[in-house]
Amino acid sequence: MTSQSTGSDGSKASSPDRDPRPVTFRIARFTPRPQSERPARTNPFAKSNPFATTGNRRARGRRWTQEYTIRIAPQRTVLDALLQIKRAVDPTLNFRYSCGHGMCGSDAVLINGRPDLLCTATIADCLSASKSMPNAFASPGAASGSPQVQQSPAFRRTGTATPKTAIPPSASHPDSVSDSTASDFSATDPVGTAGPAELSEATSRIDATHLTKTSNIAESSVVEIRPLPGFTPLRDLIVDTDAMFEQIRRFKPYLVHDDSSADSGQAARAKAAKAELASEYQQAPEELARYELLSTCIACGLCQGACPIYAGGEAFAGPAAMIAAARFINDSRDSHRQERLEAIDQADGIQACQSIRACTRPCPRGIDVGEEMWKLVEAVKE
Repeated sequence: MTSQSTGSDGSKASSPDRDPRPVTFRIARFTPRPQSERPARTNPFAKSNPFATTGNRRARGRRWTQEYTIRIAPQRTVLDALLQIKRAVDPTLNFRYSCGHGMCGSDAVLINGRPDLLCTATIADCLSASKSMPNAFASPGAASGSPQVQQSPAFRRTGTATPKTAIPPSASHPDSVSDSTASDFSATDPVGTAGPAELSEATSRIDATHLTKTSNIAESSVVEIRPLPGFTPLRDLIVDTDAMFEQIRRFKPYLVHDDSSADSGQAARAKAAKAELASEYQQAPEELARYELLSTCIACGLCQGACPIYAGGEAFAGPAAMIAAARFINDSRDSHRQERLEAIDQADGIQACQSIRACTRPCPRGIDVGEEMWKLVEAVKE
């Protein structure tokens, strides 16, 4: 059991916290504008999203970025840092958290361009997250031709935990690619006709640029925190997750097993009252394995924040809703598999998925979300 002591801010600190260091947190702030009492104006000639049910979800208000520099040990989590800032520096800072142990998923944010949980991301991991800068779309040594260059694979199989390795911002968010990197690509090979030698030289030049930027980030000890993309911000780092849970409820995330669906309501209740349960709903171990890992989803929204297609559940239900549907589609005890497949086979359902698989990497439960989405595509086509 780890020994703990009380710090100056009133929080309990463990023994590794005796060597704090100054860290700057660059946090995106947002204050909503007060709602007007007058009814909102509508334009009858404006084109609206055919799949939107909530209207314009863009929040209006004041946006700015604020920096806080505190002394904190690298072993502490980002949630610990925000709590220290709120208690000792700025009590107006707003963020959401509940359990603080990576089980509730309520504290999902964007940390250094990567969706992550405040309570599981440590300061050391955030400061060193982009040191190696692996290419998520290339096999080890494929770009430079050297087998000794080891890069993490683009995707992992279902059931393996997310390694705390370097993930470039461009791997999860294509829009976060820097201008200098883009100019290097265009200047190196604008038409994609470079040979292996030229490609190797260009790759090493780009890697040097990434490492230089990474070293600057590590030296300055800056952690940038923003609200989770794809969700409407409510205040500071707190976002509106109602649209995500509405899409999850849309696909009936509960077990349905009714053998008397054709009977009327009263007749079904009378039949159920008189009938005795013959046996339990038994499952083989392989049947349980089909959905057991999917049942560990905590609906944190990290996969939705990493998905470039999801935008508040209007044009795409989102990976979280698809995983919730897949959990019961793969359950052998559910008697509505076909109805569930027809429910997700919609223009804003599984048809909107582009198989980018950016949703796989940030999952804190080790679910290969992209692979499960592809399995749903295959099941719908059967």
